[in-house]
Amino acid sequence: MMALPPTVDLQTANRVLSIGRSTGYGLAKRGEYPCKVLKLGNAYRVVTADLQRLVALDDTAKEPVPVMPPQDHRNAAAPHEEVTRRCCCHCRCCSP
Repeated sequence: MMALPPTVDLQTANRVLSIGRSTGYGLAKRGEYPCKVLKLGNAYRVVTADLQRLVALDDTAKEPVPVMPPQDHRNAAAPHEEVTRRCCCHCRCCSP
């Protein structure tokens, strides 16, 4: 995404934001798209810098997305109530 041009078409921005085609065009038409959208004739263009800021890939973003270190829950000491339940991937690695 860092190699994108200054503006991208609405379909590209929709894919980055996981927005469906109809929803994306509806938001752009109503002026409610989460990024700055330029209407050039019949085409919509999304400002890449706004898109990057929204997904926190820009170094100048006001609130960077925190990165959590991966957890190895197989060797971690968990509270009793967590040990008795199965892990989220159903591999039973958290089971006693």
